[in-house]
Amino acid sequence: MWNETHKMIDPEIALTVTCVRVPVMVGHSESVNIEFHEPLDEDEARDLLRNSPGLIVIDQRNDKGYITPKEAQGEFPVFVSRIRRDPTVENGLNMWVVADNLRKGAALNAVQIAQLLDERGLIGAR
Repeated sequence: MWNETHKMIDPEIALTVTCVRVPVMVGHSESVNIEFHEPLDEDEARDLLRNSPGLIVIDQRNDKGYITPKEAQGEFPVFVSRIRRDPTVENGLNMWVVADNLRKGAALNAVQIAQLLDERGLIGAR
């Protein structure tokens, strides 16, 4: 899409695209666009995400270098792929995020957030 748009319309156009095949039986997939106050390059973002609990980064520049909803099916972590600069905004990044909504859904998230709050002493008996 990116190459064709630049070829057919204007090579200078600011454009960000993510192509996705659907449908899926299980899972959530998101094309996430983030704009930061300060610059954050792709390698820094990968390092930060790799050190975040509950996330797995699968980000290689080849045909099999990203995760699909089918591959995330039955898994508990959230997978992050296709981390790249977003040329349409200052200090922007795009990424592809996939999770099995039956494994890593609302109930598990609520329990994990409560555990984290308890570990930090932010909730408990009064």
